[in-house]
Amino acid sequence: MVQIIRSALDDAGLDAEEPREGLFVFDLPGERKLATPCQLSVGDHALAVHAFVCRNPDENHEAVYRWLLTRNLRLFGVAFGLDHNGDIYLDGRLPLSVVTPEELDRLLGSVLTYADESFNTILELGFAASIRKEWEWRISRGESTRNLDAFRGWLERDEDPSAPPC
Repeated sequence: MVQIIRSALDDAGLDAEEPREGLFVFDLPGERKLATPCQLSVGDHALAVHAFVCRNPDENHEAVYRWLLTRNLRLFGVAFGLDHNGDIYLDGRLPLSVVTPEELDRLLGSVLTYADESFNTILELGFAASIRKEWEWRISRGESTRNLDAFRGWLERDEDPSAPPC
């Protein structure tokens, strides 16, 4: 089993560390979320995947959690969950009997897709005040707002009270 995982990660071009036999730690490269830290752990009966998505939101927890739970209904192989700090993860398990390079690719593809597609929405819902503050600070100093382009629409709309709502 461990050799199947090593080979699959290597074939995918992922630079995985193996701090102990059967535990693999690596980053999945994304677009919106540039890197998703991920861990695969081979147990007695299952392969577990654990991927960090976002730290505990600063605000609007109920809306963030509602969105995550609603999103869970459409996910394959993994689900959003929280750790003891309130940080957001994607977690899943596969029985060892079904782990193949193809299934591992499908599972990691799901993790990457869900983390990447969800990242900006989680930030908008859970960190809007911080994003707005950063935007205003950059504008006031003539700094680039390029790293905030994903949020430009609602940030600019918030600046112009005469702008029609979306």
